[in-house]
Amino acid sequence: MSLGNRITRTPRAFDPERGRDALEALPGLPGELAELIAGTAGSSPFLAGLIQHEADWLAEALSGDPETVRETLLEPPGDDDGDIGVALRQRKRRIALWAALMDLGGIWPLEDVTGALTRLADLATDRALVAAIAAEVRREKLPGQGEDDVETAGGLTVLAMGKMGAFELNYSSDIDLICLFDETRFDPDDYASARTSFVRAVRKMCQTLSERTAEGYVFRTDLRLRPDASVTPVAISMEAAERYYESFGRTWERAAFIKARPAAGDRGAGARFIETLRPFVWRRHLDFAAIQDAHDMRLRIREHKGLHKATSHLGHDLKLGQGGIREIEFFTQTRQIIAGGRDPDLRVPDTVGGLNALAAKGWIGDGDAETLIADYRAHREAEHRVQMIDDQQTHVLPATEEDFARLAYLAGRDADDYGREIEERLARVASLTQAFFAPGKTRSAGTPAFPHFDETVERWRGYPALRSPRAIEIFERVRPHLLERLQAAARPDEAIAHLDGFLSGLPAGVQLFSLFEANPQLLDLVVDIVDTAPALGNYLSRNAAVFDAVIGGDFFSDWPGQNALLKMAAEALSEEE
Repeated sequence: MSLGNRITRTPRAFDPERGRDALEALPGLPGELAELIAGTAGSSPFLAGLIQHEADWLAEALSGDPETVRETLLEPPGDDDGDIGVALRQRKRRIALWAALMDLGGIWPLEDVTGALTRLADLATDRALVAAIAAEVRREKLPGQGEDDVETAGGLTVLAMGKMGAFELNYSSDIDLICLFDETRFDPDDYASARTSFVRAVRKMCQTLSERTAEGYVFRTDLRLRPDASVTPVAISMEAAERYYESFGRTWERAAFIKARPAAGDRGAGARFIETLRPFVWRRHLDFAAIQDAHDMRLRIREHKGLHKATSHLGHDLKLGQGGIREIEFFTQTRQIIAGGRDPDLRVPDTVGGLNALAAKGWIGDGDAETLIADYRAHREAEHRVQMIDDQQTHVLPATEEDFARLAYLAGRDADDYGREIEERLARVASLTQAFFAPGKTRSAGTPAFPHFDETVERWRGYPALRSPRAIEIFERVRPHLLERLQAAARPDEAIAHLDGFLSGLPAGVQLFSLFEANPQLLDLVVDIVDTAPALGNYLSRNAAVFDAVIGGDFFSDWPGQNALLKMAAEALSEEE
């Protein structure tokens, strides 16, 4: 099938004259291709410039197979391609133009567009790093490493993080990288010299990728996701990084490593390092404390950026604003963090794959997953068009009607309809994600009186479970529901006394109280147990991991009956044999 026959949509030319200029550079195009080129150039000054700059190459590419053109562009530069920086900049211009045309023409789905951009980022990062390491080896600055070590970068690995790690790179994105070296390849006496050499190589790699020249740039690089970035060098040892994550790693860093993968340099060493972090990223028990961490992070981002509720599509931040891309990503990653330690099937790096996995395992409804996936894809496509206009790393929708009209033209849409559709998506995403991140806020009103409850709670503050400020904060959010449930018990005074025994036996409270907050039916169950079977309650306080089975399975489903239970037991015993 010809390229023209695969076009399913075309942009409209906001500036028709610019569109005609592009067609003059590519004479003789058939109707569908001519509409695609004119509409693209007429609404995007950046893409119009690329069309003019790459007209000879583009004329030939448009007569070929889209996927063959992509694979040719993603082949590593050879010796005949000359300077690595120039060669990579040419690849970037052409991939940027080709991916945009495939996107705007509806020829490639979102995943093919982001995949092509990400594969180029992998190629460019690896080739820029290898060139920098080769220079260090030639100058004998990297102890004990020779020409045979250049392709593995002398033990330096570059981890792709964020969207690059998940093959979700957006159209005009920087790339988030963590650079680590395998210290076991060096004698202890050579460690300092090796680190200095690696730091120099990483800086050269970043310069090759991000410096703007007459040929453009390749990718803007961001190294700030590395451990303790304000005080550490741009390349650190794997041992030092592992110590940091084990001692100081935070929930957002755990979430970041869901998407991490080795993209350049010594990929084998990178894969081994990621495996060492598996217990840090994926906790053995269900981790509901991550919900509040993610919620707090969302609020901090909004406060820092001055973002508020979306009242209009004009000027709204499509990435960080309410109902935007980050809301869906946080929603997905937080649920993965909660349950992924127990279920490896949930350890999926990309957002769409993560939502599908969560739905398949019953952590979210199929309908909610389908809605969020569709809205995520639509958000990302709109984000790409915002960035295509001038190749700016922005996620903010145009603030004026005229500028928004240009964006709508690039999307091939009527401006009013497009704006209304975006606002509906933002509201829908906000509605689906908001309750998950702030479950406790809906249970704070209507708390009944309960004699001596406050005095009892004050005594609980001396227990190990309530000694940390974090545990107290979470407990205060579940306290109203707990009080309601205790008052509804058949013998309230005995129930609170038995609950006192349960809490006194807990070694810590953050994880369990977070579990109660996210699953109020579990709190109801605990009150029933301590009220009717105090001995079982005492056992649970010493073995809180038992609650994982309650949440992770079908504990609250209908009673299957005696015959079904006997059959299940027989099947389990036969499997053991």
